[in-house]
Amino acid sequence: MPARRSTKKLPAPSPRPASVPRSPSERQSHRDDAYTPLHSPKTRRLLLKLSGETLGDSSNHLSHPIILRLAHQIKGILSPTLQLGIVIGGGNIWRGAPAADEGQMDRNTADYMGMLATVINSLALQDALENAGVETRVLTAIEMKNVAEPFIRRRALRHLEKGRVVIFAAGTGHPFFSTDTTAALRASEIGADALLKATKVDGIYDSDPRTNPRAQRFQTITYGDALRRRLQIMDSTAFSLCMDNKIPIVVFDVFREGNLRAAAEGRPVGTRVIAGD
Repeated sequence: MPARRSTKKLPAPSPRPASVPRSPSERQSHRDDAYTPLHSPKTRRLLLKLSGETLGDSSNHLSHPIILRLAHQIKGILSPTLQLGIVIGGGNIWRGAPAADEGQMDRNTADYMGMLATVINSLALQDALENAGVETRVLTAIEMKNVAEPFIRRRALRHLEKGRVVIFAAGTGHPFFSTDTTAALRASEIGADALLKATKVDGIYDSDPRTNPRAQRFQTITYGDALRRRLQIMDSTAFSLCMDNKIPIVVFDVFREGNLRAAAEGRPVGTRVIAGD
C-alpha cells in the first residue's frame, strides 16, 4: 500500500529578517562604488600633473615650505564649478628607470619603488591641503588600506563631485609606465577637460632654451606638429593617450605667481597642445 501523505500543516515561513544596518563608513563606501556620476557641462574637471621635483629643493627631497605654497595655490583655484584630480611623480625620492638602466636592480623592482615614492609625495600634499582647509582623498593603484583608499574609478568620480581634491598615487600599479602616462590615463578615465602639466619651465620651445638663447616658445601647438618636430612633451604612451582622447595639454611654470590660476581658468599661459592636423 502507498504511504499516506501527512496532513500536518507546515508552519508559515518566518518573516524575512530586516537587513543589518550598515555603519556610516560602509554606507559611504557602497554609495561611492555604485554611483555613476554625471559630468555637468557647467563644471570644469581638470587633472594636474606635478613632477616630484616640484615638491623638493636642492637640500631636501620634500620641502615643507614648497609643499605649503603649492597647497595654497591649489586651494586658490578651487570653486564649486571646478573639480580637480592630481597625479604626482616620485623623482625627488627615487627614479626607477636609471637604477635599472645602470644594472643596479631589476626594472620591475625599481619601478615599484618609484610607485611607493609617489605615495609618500601624495600623502605629504594631502596633509598640506587638509591643513589649508581643502578636503582631499588619496587613491592608490597599489592597495594599502591603512594609508589610502584603493583606486576605483566610480569612487574617484564621486569624490570629485563632492568637491574633494583627489590625488592619484602609485602610478598605474604596473611597472614600465611613467607618472606622465598615469596622468594621461586618469585624465581619460575621469573625463578631464584638460591636463595641466606643471613644471619648472614656462612652456614648450622649438629647441632647448638653456643652450639656445634664440629658442622660441610656442603658445599653441597641435599634437601633429609636436610629433613632427619630435618635441619631448611627455613620453610617447602618455602623449598618445591624450591625443587619442582629445585632451588638451597645458605646459606651464607652476612657480610663477598666477600661472596655475590662469591655466585652471583656461587663460593663455605657457604652451597649449591641442588637437589639429
